[in-house]
Amino acid sequence: GGRFTFDEVPLPIPGDHDVLVKVEASGVIPNLKNVTTHFPEWYPFLPLPTLPAVFGLDSAGTVSAVGAKVSAFKPGDRVYVNPGVGCGECHYCRQGEAPRCDAYTFLGYFGFGPGSQAIFKHYPHAGYSQYMTAPSTSLVRLPQKLSFAQATRLGYLGTAYSAIRKSALRPGQSILILGASGTLGVGATLLALAFGAARIVVAARDEDALARLKQLSPERIVTVCIGASDIQEHVRELVPGGVDVMLDTLGAKAPAALSVNAMQAVARGGRIIQIGGVAGPVPIDPHPFMCAQLQYIGSLWFTTAEGDEMARMIEAGSVDLSLLEERRYPLERLNEALEDIQTQANGFTNFHIVHA
Repeated sequence: GGRFTFDEVPLPIPGDHDVLVKVEASGVIPNLKNVTTHFPEWYPFLPLPTLPAVFGLDSAGTVSAVGAKVSAFKPGDRVYVNPGVGCGECHYCRQGEAPRCDAYTFLGYFGFGPGSQAIFKHYPHAGYSQYMTAPSTSLVRLPQKLSFAQATRLGYLGTAYSAIRKSALRPGQSILILGASGTLGVGATLLALAFGAARIVVAARDEDALARLKQLSPERIVTVCIGASDIQEHVRELVPGGVDVMLDTLGAKAPAALSVNAMQAVARGGRIIQIGGVAGPVPIDPHPFMCAQLQYIGSLWFTTAEGDEMARMIEAGSVDLSLLEERRYPLERLNEALEDIQTQANGFTNFHIVHA
């Protein structure tokens, strides 16, 4: 719950399978204040690194040094560091599904199991440091057209990307993005366009943000203002029969009743993907779910392979990040950035730390 302080520590040395990255930019997210202040009480089952610790995720920079057994990367390579790290040895890690690992951990953030402390100990230098170490398997190679600042959004974008993949959204289908004005929702809208959705229903309270989203593709994007009407009724008026996919990006402070109402706008055989972590419980009646063949799927983060795919989509021009408005802070102003993002954040603003 305290403020971040600044210290000098020895330059880390990468292990045989690791890399040393000179951090150029690192993301600032609203939830970090909750993590460092409230998570021990709210989510005691999600371990935090032992203090003192270096926080900061969604980092991008250049490879400075590589371990003795690393051959795929070399000094000077431009990379994004996927902070989601597994043990590297279990069945899921070996098949490239680290988010399913019991020791899955966000470097510089929090973990998901008892094995997280060992990972925090092995990789103690995270994004709010000038240099950090990471497994070479966590690196996403950045195309030249993707700036370091833009790359700090890959965490949010990747979360939406993995969710859309799990939804099996096909070109020509429809999707409802609940909470579309937030950072997750804006990224999900950009990706839904890239995936070829014919009808994208964006639902949020911020009418100005909804108008900005509609301008991305006025023919394909339709808006629903939360609070102005019943969500499921409005969506079914816009998309008769219901949407094929629903992405729930609502955060923990949103009422679960919004999610429950929006689920009723999903067509038979549709999929509901939860990526926002709305405060539950969310009541689900199994019998209607069975009869309508609905699916409710939780999706956590994204794999490094999915990050590579997304970077290639950005390189090809399928995903345009030019709408993001940069808010840059030097590392020394981190505490100020964390205060500002609480009141000034929106899905179009990219808060990030830069290293001079």
